Amino acid sequence: IVAADGRRSAVADSAGIRRLRWAYGQTGLVNAISHELPHNGVARQSFFPGGPFAVLPLPDDGPAHRSSLVWSERTAEAERLMALEDAAFAAEIAARTGGRLGEIVLAGRRWAYPLDLTLAERYVAPRLALAGDAAHGIHPIAGQGLNIGLRDVAALAEVLVGAARIGEDIGSEIVLGRYQRWRRFDATALALGMDALNRLFSNRNPALKLARDTGLNAVNRLGPLRRAFMREAAGVAGEVPRLLRGR
Repeated sequence: IVAADGRRSAVADSAGIRRLRWAYGQTGLVNAISHELPHNGVARQSFFPGGPFAVLPLPDDGPAHRSSLVWSERTAEAERLMALEDAAFAAEIAARTGGRLGEIVLAGRRWAYPLDLTLAERYVAPRLALAGDAAHGIHPIAGQGLNIGLRDVAALAEVLVGAARIGEDIGSEIVLGRYQRWRRFDATALALGMDALNRLFSNRNPALKLARDTGLNAVNRLGPLRRAFMREAAGVAGEVPRLLRGR
């Protein structure tokens, strides 16, 4: 069995797999917007004391320009925002975009999700493997949740196919242990890294602001460092499973 049923996985719970969990006191707000000015295919992320605010371009629908928003706010502020009428909510969005998108209207329903970090104490049990959020639920600050889940799936497929080809029992502890050793350290390191980024950017501390601005400028100026961050964000750093290399 592969448990891929989310960060509150009932399958993992039934197998007795415990998890580390702590709440951020933030809520993730997700919705789509239509806007007056084109996005030109550029994704933008701004950092406010309440959390990151990401504007992600969607394919244009005729003359309308559309984007998806993924933004984090302190829970009390998020509740205030969700209680607003659509026009007032759109005005809050426009204020955060700094006018770059012109007039903004909502395009569909608004969603709100509590944000927390969850890490399973182990990724496998007898004849069971966890993948995706069932193994690790991370902060959406860098949009890595999908990438890390795809790496799980590709790594598990590679382990199982390799075992089947030499006649091993694909559900055995030995075989599934290979998957856990491959993915657990990488996924935990990324989850903790996203946790640190959220703490670094979601605050008003002037010393931390100076440190992060200096660090971002250094990354922007140093080509090799910038490319290393891009490879990590694209999910192609480290030991990349064959499926993610197109093989």
